[in-house]
Amino acid sequence: MSSYRRVIYHIVFATINRQPTISEQHCQELYRYIGGVIAKRNSIPYEINGVGDHIHILSDLNPSISLANFVKEIKIASNAWMKESGKFPLFDGWQEGYSAFTYSLREKSTLVRYVLNQKVHHNTESLEEEYKRLLKEHQIRYDDRYLF
Repeated sequence: MSSYRRVIYHIVFATINRQPTISEQHCQELYRYIGGVIAKRNSIPYEINGVGDHIHILSDLNPSISLANFVKEIKIASNAWMKESGKFPLFDGWQEGYSAFTYSLREKSTLVRYVLNQKVHHNTESLEEEYKRLLKEHQIRYDDRYLF
């Protein structure tokens, strides 16, 4: 018997000290690059977007890869590409850690809209507010002292 799965991961991670170092001018190139990293791992990049201090990734994850290694590979590859490209001169790196939430395929269109609307969304909700809301929605306990 074969094995089947379809899980959508919503992955969020920030720049070091949440500094706005992802320039608007070149962010689409970054998102395409990250999409390529994901595709090379036999996973599906559904949507990638963000704002100056963090990004959101909606992706399928090949079951042969652990989530921690997947995020680590994305961060290492994109960190090197951003520094080598010279297009993100203020970028120092990605902050340690990440968040990842799972969703079913039926929630995909809603999630894609949410990720695509990040710039508008962050006119009314800060990264800290968004992050805490996502953690609460997924019933994840956290300690404010270690969150930011």
